This record gives sequence, C-alpha cells and structure tokens, in this order.
Amino acid sequence: MNKKLSALHEEQKDLYPSRIHLEPKILNRKDPVLYSEWSTQAPISKEQSDFYERNGYLFIENFFDEDELQHYQTEARNLKEQVSNIQDDRIIREPGGDEVRSVFAVHNSNSVFVNLSKHARIVAITDYLLGSKTYIHQSRINYKPGFTGKEFYWHSDFETWHVEDGMPRMRALSCSFALEDNYHFNGPLMVVPGSHKQFVACIGRTPENHFKDSLRKQEYGVPDPDSLSQMVKKNGIDTPVGKAGSILLFDCNIMHGSNSNITPYPRSNIFMVYNSVENKVVEPYSGQDPRPEYIAARQSI
Repeated sequence: MNKKLSALHEEQKDLYPSRIHLEPKILNRKDPVLYSEWSTQAPISKEQSDFYERNGYLFIENFFDEDELQHYQTEARNLKEQVSNIQDDRIIREPGGDEVRSVFAVHNSNSVFVNLSKHARIVAITDYLLGSKTYIHQSRINYKPGFTGKEFYWHSDFETWHVEDGMPRMRALSCSFALEDNYHFNGPLMVVPGSHKQFVACIGRTPENHFKDSLRKQEYGVPDPDSLSQMVKKNGIDTPVGKAGSILLFDCNIMHGSNSNITPYPRSNIFMVYNSVENKVVEPYSGQDPRPEYIAARQSI
C-alpha cells in the first residue's frame, strides 16, 4: 500500500469507537492537545498555553471591554425576543416548556455574531491552539434564565461530534463568551480538568434523528456513572467563573456539564466551536445520516 492510500486508510479509521459496545470503555487520547509550539509570538502566555494543555481549558477574564460586551448583550437579548414565538428547528426550547433554551447557527445568521466568530484576537488563539486555520463547526447562544434554566448533563462534545457528525480527530475546541456574570451558584459550566486526555466510549446505539431530543435533554453519548466517578475522583471538578465579558476556551474532549439555575441570576453564553480545517467532518461514524447543517457545518466550510 503506498503512503497516500495508507494515510487515507488511517484517516478513515475509527480511532474512538463509541456507542457500539455492551460495556463502557475508557480509551487513551490518540491526538495532541496543543498543536503549536509556544513562542514569544503566540497570542497567549507560556503559562496559559501550558495550563490549557494540562487541564483542557483556559479562562480569560475581561476579554471584552464594556462597549463590546454591551453590544453582544443587547443583540443576544433582542434575538431571544425576536425568536420567542417563531417555530424554527434552530430554536431549542427548555425541556417541558416553551422558553428559549438555545439558538443555533448564530455565526451565519446574525451579522453581529458573524463578526464575533471572526474576532481577530479569538481566531489568533484558536489557530494557535489547533495549529492551523479554523472554521466554525457549530455556534449557539445558550440562555439559562433565573429560576427555570435547566441543566446540561455531563458529556464530552467530541463523543457526539465524532459519532453523529463524523469529526475524525480531537482537533477542535469551544469558546464560551460570558454575557452575564457567572457565579458558582447560577449553573456555571463545570469541567473535569485533565479528563480531555481520556475518551469515554459510551453505550447505547443512537436512535434515528436523536438530535431533535438531545438538544433539549441528552440521553445518549453521556458517560456512565462509574467512568465519570473515576475521572472526578482522579481530577476533581473546576468551575471557571467570572464577570461578563470573560471567555472560556475548552478542549473538544473535556468532560463538562452544568447544573440547573434556581437563583434569580440569569446565565447566558455564546458558544462558538472552532475546528481545524485539517479536521473537516466526514460521514458520521454511527453510520447514520449527518445531523443538520445548523448543528454541524458541512457545506459552509
């Protein structure tokens, strides 16, 4: 077999099989975490770069100034109001209710968030961490209102993106923009530091069109209690919290989730998923039809 065919065979091989076994498995990561070598020209410090590689996330406070923040806050509020009574697949409602939970594909449907997705300082960081040019695999605004905002159960994003979208390798990350102050008590994102270096192969074959339910409440592609307990016992749980205008970058494979919000304080975040142009999605490894374009970009790369 020549080198070109060998490389193609390796590219198509499922290195992270999931939802096919009767028992869960924990596999070691086969990909780098950091795809660039740090230098003084890097857009983040050596300490930040090392922290991201070791822990799988990086929290940067006061990333946006007050004017930028207010611009994004106003647009997010306006968008929620505009879509509140619209029936559209891109608008996800809270489980058991009609309140807007998420709005997807904001990076190509809203001029303000189109510009945000191309923010020069953010793109410089994502290109550095992933070692190449990047594109938006998925974007959304998550609205977690006070008193009624529901939880997002523990999961690795990559597990779903791999199985249901066909993302070959762990060469993607999420950037979460805090539109509200994130406290320890209003349902902030929780991460298991270091968990990005292992992959939990989940059980249970994905039902057809599962995304229609999973975006409201995910039941497949979630870790089993024993695997999760093992990871937390080893690594603990971090809750990177701070003021509105901060950003959180986290590796595609880090285990994360958030509690429901029963406080009066809302928590809204914009999520942009950056994937390497060298890691474009292929056919889903589940063998099923790909999820829609507004969830996983295939045509707009």
